[in-house]
Amino acid sequence: MSRPTRDAPADRLRGAIAEQAAAGPMCQMLRLAVGAETLVVPIEAVREILEVGRLTPLPQTPDFVRGVMNLRGAVVPVIDLGARFGFGATVIARRSAIIVVEAKGDEDFDRLIAGVLVDAVFEVLDVDSKRIEPVPSLGVGVAGEFLAGMVNVAGSYAALLNLDQVLSPVALSALIAEAQLS
Repeated sequence: MSRPTRDAPADRLRGAIAEQAAAGPMCQMLRLAVGAETLVVPIEAVREILEVGRLTPLPQTPDFVRGVMNLRGAVVPVIDLGARFGFGATVIARRSAIIVVEAKGDEDFDRLIAGVLVDAVFEVLDVDSKRIEPVPSLGVGVAGEFLAGMVNVAGSYAALLNLDQVLSPVALSALIAEAQLS
């Protein structure tokens, strides 16, 4: 009759080291909600998370441009992600937040700093970069052009936002110009 063997601490440590070596580099993601969608953004793109404060509306802009805010003397545009994705304007609630993010700019500016209005911010997750999966063609509420992949989060999936696409200065300028003509 054989007894169940227990791994020695050194064996468990070797196993953990081998598992870590097989995994890709870890990256951190901020998990958030926009409408019914659970999304993640790379933490290196996040500059800060703010409570929703006073916004100055801009005339003749699309619904997804909620206005601008003063961030320590800098004028920062605020984009409503719910409206940008076609879910309708975000209703400001207790858990709503503005995430100040940095995205790729255009030929005039290297980078774009903007606030994105979301329904809730949850947590920072450690994600194995090798486990980011492709975006499926069906079943995702956000347009595929705005997504960089899917991340398994506690048994369900969160869509990884491509902030460079969501906040593309060329696309936003075209949408704003279209709203001004109408």
